[in-house]
Amino acid sequence: MRKLEGKKIAILVTDGFEQSELVEPQKALVEEGATCHVVSPEAGRVQGWRNDDWGDEIKVDRALANAHPDQYDALLLPGGVKNPDTLRMNPLAVAFVDAFVKAGKPIAAICHGPQLLIETGMVRGRTMTSYASLKTDLSNAGATWVDQAVVVDRNLVTSRTPDDIPAFNASMIDAMARAPSRRSVQSTDGAPTSVP
Repeated sequence: MRKLEGKKIAILVTDGFEQSELVEPQKALVEEGATCHVVSPEAGRVQGWRNDDWGDEIKVDRALANAHPDQYDALLLPGGVKNPDTLRMNPLAVAFVDAFVKAGKPIAAICHGPQLLIETGMVRGRTMTSYASLKTDLSNAGATWVDQAVVVDRNLVTSRTPDDIPAFNASMIDAMARAPSRRSVQSTDGAPTSVP
């Protein structure tokens, strides 16, 4: 059986996401049986960034206003300079991420993706990595920043650059596979309940 069979993963992006940091992790998640939804403030399509220019357009599966964190088992935050900087200014996007934080669900963030996590206040006391330019931002927000290909701190997986994607994917999949499924939530009488 594939490690993520039955799991549902949200991928939160807007225009300017680093294309490889969405496409390659998404492919790895799907290969392990996960269902992935690209969630964005914009309905329709969002455009990636590849190397030094605009990349491909990607279909948005759920507009952010219609996406509910309790429908997902985990969250992926790709980087790109423009993408997280725009999202961190969007109260709906910050609230969406914060819901995963408060529920203790796995969050995987690469490159500039951790920038969005600063807005939730969740990085304090965490050991993390990111694109090198975020070192001071994360440290000022209370994180311990380290220069490693991938860092796993409880439910949080972070990586530095697209070069780290193989290590990032492996650790992300392991973290998401270990986490309880949204379908195994217990009702108040102890009976399993199914969450859509």
